[in-house]
Amino acid sequence: MKINKRSPWLWAALATAAVVAAGGAGLATGWLPTPGAKPAGAGQVAKGAKDAKDGEKPAVALEFLSTEVVQPSLASLATTVAFSGPLVAPQTAIVRARTGGTLLVLSVAEGSRVQAGQPLGRIEQAEIGSRMAERSALTESARATLAQAERTHANNERLAQQQFISATALETSRLALDGARAQVAAAQAALDTTRVGLRDGTLLAPIAGIVAKRHALPGEKLSPEQQVLTIVDLAQLELAGTVGTHEVGRLRPGLPVQVQVEGVDQPVAGRIARIAPAAEPGTRAIGVTITLDNPKETLRAGQYAMAKAVLADEQQRLTLPETAIGSTSGQDHVWLIDNGQLVRRAVTLGRRDAASGRVEVLQGVTPAQQVLAARFDNLREGAKALVVASKAAAVASASASTPAN
Repeated sequence: MKINKRSPWLWAALATAAVVAAGGAGLATGWLPTPGAKPAGAGQVAKGAKDAKDGEKPAVALEFLSTEVVQPSLASLATTVAFSGPLVAPQTAIVRARTGGTLLVLSVAEGSRVQAGQPLGRIEQAEIGSRMAERSALTESARATLAQAERTHANNERLAQQQFISATALETSRLALDGARAQVAAAQAALDTTRVGLRDGTLLAPIAGIVAKRHALPGEKLSPEQQVLTIVDLAQLELAGTVGTHEVGRLRPGLPVQVQVEGVDQPVAGRIARIAPAAEPGTRAIGVTITLDNPKETLRAGQYAMAKAVLADEQQRLTLPETAIGSTSGQDHVWLIDNGQLVRRAVTLGRRDAASGRVEVLQGVTPAQQVLAARFDNLREGAKALVVASKAAAVASASASTPAN
């Protein structure tokens, strides 16, 4: 083949094309030599290939804020004894018919306010009225007989002084006078008894309060001791509840309590008035009575209420926040950061204080240990962990959640 005279230029163009092609191939494969870098040795390449094959990433430490980690601290934990029951009005009176008869008038209705001694109704007593007239007449007759006996005895005394009658006749006159006096007393007593029966026909309020219920209506025939009205005084109410025998020893009369009444937003202050001396038969519960002042009568008898007595703690206890406690299969536990690693530690709990949100730890932790203050998901025992001031530069962290591990 004949070579053109321009062949040197042709060879230069071919060489330049070959270099450009080689650079493009390097870009396509993702490898270009770095100026000043040394080529990787056979061992480093092999190691990189092995890491890529295994697909393992280096372990990253979980970072927790300092506010997410606490240390067990000593604190006093107040306890609460709670019991419930309906409110009752201890000042409750039942108006009864003290005599039989027809109820003529009942001037009050349910909800009416009454005063002590106020007339409430009247029972017809026609028989007692006639008896009253009869006994009044008998009383007047006995008084007339007494007056006659007094005059007779006075005359006999003058006659006896003049010795016109014997001593025996004078004694007989005196005995007749005594008998007349006794008859007057008996007639007066019978009259007073009838008057009491007549007064019993008028129904009077025994206490001041509010009419809670009417048991009879005008026109009904009443028998003696039949219920007519129920009156309650709401100025002071009571809550009768029960507590266990293991709790009653910490209660005492006069201890203040907070009572939450259904339908009332704010709790009402009360105090323990009485504690039963013995447990109720068949139970291990002892009755406790609480009194509540109700001057404005905003509370009503029958409302359901819950009472809570807060008892102070006299000793210091090792405590943790309740949020730090998790549970697995009924076993309580906490997560510790020990030597840069997460450790799950079983704990034994004691007294709890719902108000402060803390719980007593009897066994499992010491005051110097670091405990996660909240419950976290996906924690793994032995994982690397550390405490940081902030998470601005955090690589990975656990996410907080409500369920416990």
